[in-house]
Amino acid sequence: MKHANLSIFVPHAGCAYRCSFCNQRVISGAQTPPTPETVEALASQSLKALGARASSAQIAFFGGSFTAIDRMDMISLLKAAGRFVGEDGFSGIRISTRPDAVTKEIMDILWEHHVTAIELGVQSMDDAVLSLNGRGHTAADAGKAVRLIREYPMELGLQMMVGLYGDTLDGSLRTARKIADLHPDTVRVYPTVVLKGTGLAALYESGAYRPPGLTETVDACAGMLELFEERGIRVIRMGLHASPDVEEQMIAGVYHPAFRELCESRLYLRRIQGELARRDIRTGRITIYGNPRELSKLTGQKRCNLDALKAQGVVCRVRPDEALEGRQIHIEKEV
Repeated sequence: MKHANLSIFVPHAGCAYRCSFCNQRVISGAQTPPTPETVEALASQSLKALGARASSAQIAFFGGSFTAIDRMDMISLLKAAGRFVGEDGFSGIRISTRPDAVTKEIMDILWEHHVTAIELGVQSMDDAVLSLNGRGHTAADAGKAVRLIREYPMELGLQMMVGLYGDTLDGSLRTARKIADLHPDTVRVYPTVVLKGTGLAALYESGAYRPPGLTETVDACAGMLELFEERGIRVIRMGLHASPDVEEQMIAGVYHPAFRELCESRLYLRRIQGELARRDIRTGRITIYGNPRELSKLTGQKRCNLDALKAQGVVCRVRPDEALEGRQIHIEKEV
C-alpha cells in the first residue's frame, strides 16, 4: 500500500537569504506559516483519512528552513506534531532545512521531538554556483551537516537543482556525484524553474541567464537517476510537483508534470540502443520485451522512443514479459 505523508508548508520562515530561484509561496501554495493549532487540526484529519496507512507516513514540514525559524516556534510546532506520532499514529516527523542551520543543539531538539528524517537543500556542491545564486552556505557546510546528522539514527535526504545560474549540466552531474559520495538515503532532483519575482527572473529578462532546455536536461537527469540507483540511493522526486501556481508563474526553465517518466524513458532508449549496437542491429524489425508495468516508459511519451529508433532504421514492436524485472529488456530480431 502506497504511503502518503502529511505535508505542512512553512513558506520563507526562518530563512535569512533570498536565493535567486526562490519563491516558496508559489512552489508550496502556502501563504502564511502554520500554527500549532493548524498542525493539530491537519494531523487529526489526516489520521482519520489515512487509517492504517498512517503507521508508514510522516508529518513533513517543508517549504522553509525549518531549523532556522524562531526556536520556540519550532519547538511548539514539533510538540503539536509529536502528539500524533507513535502507536496508532504517524511513524515520525520529517523536516527540510539548510545545511548551515544544523547544529548539535538543533539535532538534540529534533531527536527529542520525534524527528525521524531530515532533508537538506544542498542545491549545488560548487561554491561559485552557490555564491552566484545567493545560497549563503558552502559545499563544506553541506558535508559538515551530513556528518552531524549521521550521528543520529535518522533518514538523510539531500536535494539538488540542475541548471542553476552559473552552472552547466556537466557541473550539475559533478554535484550529483559529490552528493552520492555523501551516501544519503534519499535524493530529490529539481531542474531549475524561473518564477516571476525572483532573482533568476531578473537575470533571465536581462539576458544574463538562459536555463538549459528540456531535451538536454532530461538527458542529464536520466544520467543522475541512473547514478543514484547504481549507488543504492532512493530518488524520491524528480522535478517540481504539478501545480497550477507554478504553471502560471513560471517564465522559463524545465517543468513537466511527468518529468521523472521522461528521464526513465530516456534510460530505456539508451539501453535499447546499447543492446542494438552490441548485436550490430542497424536496420530491420525487432520485438522488445519488457516488464508489463514498465511498457509506457519503454515506449516513451507519445511513442517517442519507438519514433527515435524508427528514425535510425529500426522498426519496433513492444510486448510484455512477466519474467522481466525493473528495466530489464529482451530484444528479438524479426526475420
